Amino acid sequence: MGVLHSEIPSGVGSKGKIRLSPQDERRLLTSGARWAVENGYGEASDLERIESGGYIEGADPELISQKAYERGRAQQGTLGSGNHFLEIQYVDEIYDEKAAQALGLFRDQMTVMIHTGSRGFGHQVCTDFLEVMERAVSKYGIELPDKELACAPFNSPEARDYLAAMRAAANYAWANRQCIMHWAREAFLRVFAATPKDLGMGLIYDVAHNIAKVEDHIVDGKNMKLIVHRKGATRAFPPGHPELPAAYGKTGQPVLIPGDMGRASFVLIGTEKAMQETFGSTCHGAGRMMSRHQAIRRAKGRAIWREMEDKGIIVRSAGRETLAEEMPEAYKDITNVVDVVHNAGISRKVARLRPMGVIKG
Repeated sequence: MGVLHSEIPSGVGSKGKIRLSPQDERRLLTSGARWAVENGYGEASDLERIESGGYIEGADPELISQKAYERGRAQQGTLGSGNHFLEIQYVDEIYDEKAAQALGLFRDQMTVMIHTGSRGFGHQVCTDFLEVMERAVSKYGIELPDKELACAPFNSPEARDYLAAMRAAANYAWANRQCIMHWAREAFLRVFAATPKDLGMGLIYDVAHNIAKVEDHIVDGKNMKLIVHRKGATRAFPPGHPELPAAYGKTGQPVLIPGDMGRASFVLIGTEKAMQETFGSTCHGAGRMMSRHQAIRRAKGRAIWREMEDKGIIVRSAGRETLAEEMPEAYKDITNVVDVVHNAGISRKVARLRPMGVIKG
């Protein structure tokens, strides 16, 4: 854990080891994880197991504000804060042996799960375009049920610009996770003094959980192009879907649903029912039971790291407040949440992963 914690920067405002030139910035924003692989962060085979091959076309670096560039310049390859994490886990339960075998999972296997995104870069892109969208609501005479909502017609200049900027942020996120995964692999290679072949540390899947994508779906018996915005949700495409890599064509897309740092996370697979009922989507995580402020108050006087240690889980974080915000009881029980999506048929359980070590921002 110590090596991983020192190798992978985490916490609010953390800065990474990568220094991007203006040319690199623009290349990264248009090619995502491909940029990372081209620059030595991982293998070309990784790209086959990343949603959309690790990048999305249509990103326009010219639409990114100077402030977003400034925030993103030093944060590529960083974990960040809040609910972002890197977790060492082990497979303690297999629910579907055939699917688990296709995904390369087996009982008592060690795994690493990474949850992070586009960091301050993506946050700034969102902030910049919220102002644009708020003006668009008035401009196009749109009535919304909640003042927290904002939108623009798909073919409007505002919407086209937003989608092009959001795609740049998505590419930043795919590159970020790719770099972190690469350094995690290197840390394991160093600690175990193993060769990559002996270590056998391959990517299962990388899937976005806050992205808007144009997709084909059946609505009222007709094939239609839709914008599906998955916010706190993730894809759950079924066997045979054309966007899946060949390795998962017969199995369905791996679905990753992380829980809190004290209980478990799950790997599932997508289903045809998800396509019929939820536009090929399922939940992304457990969801909070209490706000961050409530959690901090509840944790007052407690040593969360020691409580975790008593459960056999080693925790490293940038500060005590983060552990308080992210303590297990701040979240719903992930087992109950996963049982709901499994029983609803919108994704199917494959394996349960128990935490052994956690790095939090």
